[in-house]
Amino acid sequence: MKDQPKIAVLGGGSWATAIVKMFSENLDTVGWYMRSVYAVEHIKRNKHNPNYLSSAELHPEQLDLSNDINRTVKEYDILVFAIPSAFLKLELEKLTESLEGKIIFSAIKGIVPETGLIVGEHFFEKYNIPFENIGVITGPCHAEEVAMERLSYLTIACKDQAKATLVSECLKSRYIRTKISDDIIGTEYAAMLKNIFAIAAGISHGLGYGDNFQSVLMSNSIREMKRFIRKVHKMKRNINNSAYLGDLLVTGYSTFSRNRMFGNMIGKGYTVKSAMLEMSMVAEGYYATKSAFKIKEGNGAKTPIIDAVYEVLYGGKDAKKIFEKLTEKLN
Repeated sequence: MKDQPKIAVLGGGSWATAIVKMFSENLDTVGWYMRSVYAVEHIKRNKHNPNYLSSAELHPEQLDLSNDINRTVKEYDILVFAIPSAFLKLELEKLTESLEGKIIFSAIKGIVPETGLIVGEHFFEKYNIPFENIGVITGPCHAEEVAMERLSYLTIACKDQAKATLVSECLKSRYIRTKISDDIIGTEYAAMLKNIFAIAAGISHGLGYGDNFQSVLMSNSIREMKRFIRKVHKMKRNINNSAYLGDLLVTGYSTFSRNRMFGNMIGKGYTVKSAMLEMSMVAEGYYATKSAFKIKEGNGAKTPIIDAVYEVLYGGKDAKKIFEKLTEKLN
């Protein structure tokens, strides 16, 4: 690729690994910050991430690996954050380098629990990054299928369409299709909300509800998503586009979905703590549920599915009884 941009990925999980793999298809050098010194050294020696997507072959000669976030921020112009939202604030507190002038893309499908903000809003309000320099990378796309090089689709959103196009071109390949959008707020909220609806799908599956109910749940989920996003950011958008409906469906139905898996365990009777310990992965929808519930209380959106998941996860209510009531509210 001619005149290659300086792009770095920040995060060490499966989605970060998948994004690094995608960028590596087009860029000679990809910066990659991860906390684990062990993971950095393992990738250099063995050409795969020891903890996530270990089947994905990496090419260390293309990777500028570091466990120093300040070095990565200093040396790269476009920073793609793929750190779980629950840990983002803690990682950003390590920064001594300024983010001024940097282009920030969020690949985080969650909400920052300490501020209750989606990631783009967090960078705008806490770090004074203008929205022209903030973007979103969203699905429908599971990291596991990227590792297997199965055809996948991404939506790249930014107010500055030139920046969205640039990142889009750096990600596309024979197995990755991309499209651009100017709906940075809507796509990021959709990426957060679909995890909550996937937890609902998992809970219903764990309780023994079948495919017929799941189809009704997903149909109601996309309408609930539309109502919620319209309240927080009203603009013309087609909620049936892949960035909204497609991402919801793959997260609600796929066996790769950690949020669905988490919900399934809750439906089967696991406590929140035991489900998280057994998964050993972050279910972004757990944290998003609390924040989304608070947001909807402030704007009055009708959200029976979010309310039901909140009552189960944070209200300590019996999942079976709550979902019996939910069935009467869906259509």
